[in-house]
Amino acid sequence: MRETITELIAYLKNPVLEKDQNTDLNYRLKKFLHLLIICIITSAAIMPLFTLVESLGLVNMNDHAMEDLMQQFPKAVIIFLVVFLAPLFEELIFRAPLTLFHDPNYFKPAFYIFAVVFGLIHITNFNITTNVLLLAPILVLPQTILGGYLGFIRVRFGLGWSMLLHACYNGFFIFISFATDLV
Repeated sequence: MRETITELIAYLKNPVLEKDQNTDLNYRLKKFLHLLIICIITSAAIMPLFTLVESLGLVNMNDHAMEDLMQQFPKAVIIFLVVFLAPLFEELIFRAPLTLFHDPNYFKPAFYIFAVVFGLIHITNFNITTNVLLLAPILVLPQTILGGYLGFIRVRFGLGWSMLLHACYNGFFIFISFATDLV
């Protein structure tokens, strides 16, 4: 796990268009699992910021597209939309083009731009207010960082892996959300 974290941090500091030459499935599954855990821990570490923002009365975190989705659709539809459809389309839009930037002078900025735009697009999950716009960097921080992680696995292992990581990440939080409904 420590090796994956070190590799990921080094990559995010200096992203390069370079595939991982190790194609062993067990190796890739282990890296994938490490990345999924890193994604979840990163998001969990950021959550207290959301609690602070809400407790200060700056943004109502329940006024969110996911809340609307949960009230409007059955769980099976939500799972389909959030775990299958969103990762498919978002990865095609935000990660698939990364390998088109062969020149290192263009790849690095493209990598960061795609990660940031991926994060920022998620601001539309909130009802747009002045506070939401001002706090956008905090509100979309988990998605922006996730965009970097997904870019890493996309470049290193391929587009299918970034789709799978995205789906598992979304799935984890959806199932946690469903589990809290039972309590």
